[in-house]
Amino acid sequence: MQRILQPGEIEALDHTSFPRVRLPQPGSLFADRAARLRQLAQGNAIADYLRFAAQLVQAQQRAAATVHTVALPADQLARAQAHSMPLMPAANSIDPAWQAVLEGLLDTLEQSGSLPATLAPVIARLRARTPAALDALAVQVLGDTTTTADLALQPFIMAALQVTFADRASRLGAADVPFVDPATICPVCASQPVASVLRIGGQAAGHRYLHCGTCCTEWHMVRVKCSHCESTQGIHYQGVEGGSETVLAETCDECHTYRKLVNQEKDPLAEPLADDLASLTLDLLMGDTAFARASANPLLALGRELADDATHDA
Repeated sequence: MQRILQPGEIEALDHTSFPRVRLPQPGSLFADRAARLRQLAQGNAIADYLRFAAQLVQAQQRAAATVHTVALPADQLARAQAHSMPLMPAANSIDPAWQAVLEGLLDTLEQSGSLPATLAPVIARLRARTPAALDALAVQVLGDTTTTADLALQPFIMAALQVTFADRASRLGAADVPFVDPATICPVCASQPVASVLRIGGQAAGHRYLHCGTCCTEWHMVRVKCSHCESTQGIHYQGVEGGSETVLAETCDECHTYRKLVNQEKDPLAEPLADDLASLTLDLLMGDTAFARASANPLLALGRELADDATHDA
């Protein structure tokens, strides 16, 4: 009797196929990102913020070496596979270790002696929160519902959550990760991608991946396809005139959004989250177009309330 092979089984038979997913490697991920942020800070209009972000990411690297997260239950993995759903939807899968990671991040930043003085009150506010209040804030951050009053806390919260989610994702095998619908959300934690990246090196060379802003997993999506609505019509690329072609805004005429494409073929050291953050000038230029940003950078505190306030003020 013949049996119809499933997508994952077909890939397994083809040893020359490129990887469908690229799971994070926390041992090098954060160190590489911090180094890229420091490089991109040179001569950048937001150099001070990029240097702070590099400090925060370097603290993530230190935390990632000692974090202990809970393994994904086998029945949860099987259920996700059976129903083509993400393995651990972020807002419902916050690992208990995240608050210890947050405390470690804050300790590392304060002990560095080079933290901007303006951030001391922000750290004090975080330390004053009860565990229950911190958990509630984490849910808000993951759900993109952070209030204006708490926006300054968001990068620290996301940094701690990234460490724990990346650790859990790194313990998976590629075969564990289901095919999900829509294909525009992370198949591991259901978060949105922060950017897409055109990879070089190995079997992934020449292929585009969406990079999750929460667990740092990457999953393949064909080029010239909207990473927000999956349309293949009306896709265009815009950049800063006379600027680098490493980062371009991929726009979609169907859903009127854009998300950045980071091209390692133009710069082998390009890193999706870091290069997205450092290209804020491109976001400012896109603000004068009809295209809205599809999703935010997790290390940049910009909430929807800011846009609402601006509208009301006008």
